[in-house]
Amino acid sequence: MSPGWRRGATLVLMVAALALVGAPRGRAQAAGQPGGLPSEQLDGLDWTFVRIRYSSWEEKLRVFRATYWSDPWAIDGPVAEQNLSRRLGSVTSVHVNDPITLTLEDDLLWEYPWIYFVEPGNLRFTPAEVGIVREFLLRGGTATFDDFHGPIEWDVFQGEMRRVFPDRDIVQLTPDHPVFGCFYQLTEYPQIPGLGSFFNGVTWEKGGYEAGLHAILDDDGRAMVLINHNTDMGDGWEWSNAEDYPGYVKYTAQAYRMMINEVVYALTH
Repeated sequence: MSPGWRRGATLVLMVAALALVGAPRGRAQAAGQPGGLPSEQLDGLDWTFVRIRYSSWEEKLRVFRATYWSDPWAIDGPVAEQNLSRRLGSVTSVHVNDPITLTLEDDLLWEYPWIYFVEPGNLRFTPAEVGIVREFLLRGGTATFDDFHGPIEWDVFQGEMRRVFPDRDIVQLTPDHPVFGCFYQLTEYPQIPGLGSFFNGVTWEKGGYEAGLHAILDDDGRAMVLINHNTDMGDGWEWSNAEDYPGYVKYTAQAYRMMINEVVYALTH
C-alpha cells in the first residue's frame, strides 16, 4: 500500500488518547455538533471517495436493471459521493479529492485506503477479486458496504465475504466502539430510509427492520470491513440538497455524521 496512507503510530496513539479523555472542540463542535476528534488532528490526511464497480450474477443484474434502470454498483452516484466529499471537506481538515470509480483489478486501487460498495446484495466477486480484496484489507485498507437490506441480501453478501475471509466472523459494532465517537459523538446507529421508503412512511425495506453497523476485524482488532446493513446512507447524501423533501433533512444529517465517522475511523486506525 502507499506509504501516505497513514501518518504513523504517533497519530493513532494521539487519536486513542483523545478519545479516552474527551477531545478539544474542532470545527464540527463550532457548528454545534459535539465531536470526539478535533479537526486539527486530521491535518495532512488525504481522502478520496472510491466507488467500486463490481460484477453481479446475470439473473440478478437483469432484474435490478429492469427495476432501477441502473447497475447495482452505480446506485446513488455520482451525486451521493460528490455531496459526501464536499461535506467531509467542509467540517474536517482532511484534504478531499474528487470522487472516482475503479474496478478491483485496477492498479490504481492500491493508491487509496478506502473503498465503497453499494447494493452488495448483488455482489459477485470473481476468483481474482477475492484475493485482491483480502490483500487490500489485510494491508491496511478499509471497505465500506452500504445500502442492502433484509435476510436475502444479507445472505448473498455474507457468502461473498466468506469467500474472502472464511476464518473471520462478521461482528456487530455497538455505540461504545471508537467508530461512534472518533469525530461526532454518536449514541446510536441510524436507520436511513431510502427515498422510496420515506415516501411510504417507513424507514426499512425488504424485511430489514433493524439497522446495524457490522464489521470484520483484522488481527489487531481494527474494523477493516464496515457494513451498513438495513440502512441507506447513500440516499441520505444523494438527496441532502433536495428542497422538495424537507422532512428528509433529519435523515441526511444522520447519514453524513455516521459516514464521516466511518471515514475518519478508516483514516486514523
